Amino acid sequence: MIKIWLAEIPPRGRLYLGLLLAALLAAPLFIDGYALSVLVLVFYFAYLGQAWNIMMGFAGQLSLGHALYFGLGAYTGAALYVHFGLSPWLGMLAGGAVAAAAGAAIGALGFRFKIGGVYFAILTIAFAEFTRILFDHWLWVGGSGGFFLPVTGGRGGNDLLGLRGSPTMFYYVWLAATIGVLILCRALLSSRLGYFWLAIREDQEAAQALGINTFRYKIFAVMLSAALTAFGGVLYAFYNNNLFPSAIFSITRSIDMLLGAIIGGVGTLMGPIIGAFILTPLGEALTVLLEPLRDLGIKLDGIKQVFYGLCVVVIVVFQRRGVWPWLWRKLGLDGGAK
Repeated sequence: MIKIWLAEIPPRGRLYLGLLLAALLAAPLFIDGYALSVLVLVFYFAYLGQAWNIMMGFAGQLSLGHALYFGLGAYTGAALYVHFGLSPWLGMLAGGAVAAAAGAAIGALGFRFKIGGVYFAILTIAFAEFTRILFDHWLWVGGSGGFFLPVTGGRGGNDLLGLRGSPTMFYYVWLAATIGVLILCRALLSSRLGYFWLAIREDQEAAQALGINTFRYKIFAVMLSAALTAFGGVLYAFYNNNLFPSAIFSITRSIDMLLGAIIGGVGTLMGPIIGAFILTPLGEALTVLLEPLRDLGIKLDGIKQVFYGLCVVVIVVFQRRGVWPWLWRKLGLDGGAK
């Protein structure tokens, strides 16, 4: 599958891709700790944007409550590790299963009663908020006071199996996860399932008329998107070592997941990655530039969200399909796989 995909990319595109991958693999050798943390954030948003893109970009089902699946994965993996000593990788599978089941339940409720578009998006927000309230009062996972993972061995040693290690280790884990889901998305788009999703996204009634079971395939999209988002939640939990319901299940986190895909190009393979590379460094730069104002006591709460909103407005007005299709043409890669 990878060879087939690479064969579809023009030679110049393969060269750019190879140089980019080489640069990313070597980056930790040449950058400081702060720059490394920014790159970890880039791949965090790129991965989650790709997971969200499966549901919205491929199958056309808008979700504004993906923090639900993220939080379920994070808390499941963390709780199994803290209370039972279960490997985070097994916790990841359990968290993915829990999130997929939640996604299936929400999808079945929405699609069975023909709740679509913005109303389905509101339904996803509602479930995320219900879950936040539940975890705020669930003392087994810390409640509103937070749930903390023990940091054994410090940040010096690297234990990949236990996901205990340095930021450099997590950088490569997030990079591998982003590449892995990119390959998965490419395979899905070339499959029968992917073609059904695209048909549903473009015209659901026409897809039904052609004999496609739209209910079943939309549920598949929700479940897969939810499970992949939950995997990211587990990685987040073991990287940050603390979880708070008010932050994990917040709508702000859900919006952050989809912004990269919107900026880069919803429904494209590289869009969420390009969007993350644009928004995250710009957001961090804005934080650094405004730090002197905070030192003077000037409160600027929410300024980053305002900046992200302006970016979305600019993209909607000038590049409705996102940055990646425009960049694809500017790089002279027309005619190859996207």
